[in-house]
Amino acid sequence: MKGLVVRRAALVLGLFALLAAAPAEAQIIKLATLAPEGSSWHNILKETAAQWKAISGGKVTLRIYAGGTQGDDPDVVRKMKLGVLNAGVLTAVGVAEIDNSVYALGVPLMYESDEEVYAVLEKMRPRLEASIEKQGFVVLNWADAGWVHFFTQKPVATPDDLKALKLFTWQGDEKAVSAWKAAGFNPIPLPATEIATALQTGLVTALGTPPQVAVISQYYNQAKNMTDLKWQLLLGASVISKKTWEQIPAEIRPALKQAAEEAGKKMRAEVVASLPKDVEAMKKRGLNVVAVDARNRAAWQKAAEAMYPQVRGPIVPADAFDEALRHRDEYRKSRNAKGGK
Repeated sequence: MKGLVVRRAALVLGLFALLAAAPAEAQIIKLATLAPEGSSWHNILKETAAQWKAISGGKVTLRIYAGGTQGDDPDVVRKMKLGVLNAGVLTAVGVAEIDNSVYALGVPLMYESDEEVYAVLEKMRPRLEASIEKQGFVVLNWADAGWVHFFTQKPVATPDDLKALKLFTWQGDEKAVSAWKAAGFNPIPLPATEIATALQTGLVTALGTPPQVAVISQYYNQAKNMTDLKWQLLLGASVISKKTWEQIPAEIRPALKQAAEEAGKKMRAEVVASLPKDVEAMKKRGLNVVAVDARNRAAWQKAAEAMYPQVRGPIVPADAFDEALRHRDEYRKSRNAKGGK
């Protein structure tokens, strides 16, 4: 009897030892993005997922839902707040659902180059990320999808040309719709996931989007004209819910964050490198690039600045708008002092 008790005790201790040695169940992080499956952005995300798994020793698994399968950016943010999703690669429209100060980095024709935008972002980044964290999210990286150009079904060289068309705008942003209307344009608010169908049916006849998005999503098949004007940089960020982030062991978070930062830089480099190739590929398939001369460029600048009173305050918090403008001017002054262009 005593031997049986000893054997049972040994068996129980052995089972406890096996359980203790067994690897913990992986933490699955559900991340959603509008980036189409198979796109360069999606491939970079898959690389990041592999890095996170390696860094964590298999404790963190990044599950990617690409191509807008989880809805538009505002849908993704809503699902993150509900806990249905844990993370998202968002455009400024999505980030603005958390803190609309981010719109200060995308004011139309306020910036002339990537360098200007990112110089201002570096100045504003601490306050932006602190504000976003207060709302329950952690920024993993900042990136962009390139400069927005107008893709249209009729050639657009001037603001008046665009006013004659039905322009896609993001659904749910009523203040932006009001700003477009006040400036004399004809905005049609829709989810981004419905753009292709809307172009096919004629519900919209113009949209602002970066060339890489246009070529990947094949919007140029229905909107065969691209206005050669950099309207605004489509900035975005990868964010994760703070609750999910803090469930990850603290000792591996810095390495995961670093991998995400490198992914953001890689996305930015990919966009810059692919721009001429994307435009050339679309031109070979019938895209017409509409030139904008100096006179028409001035008309666009005037039209954009006429919208600023509708942007500063109603869309971009006034303090964020003013701070971004101040940092931009300081950057230009510094650049000019160094003999930059």
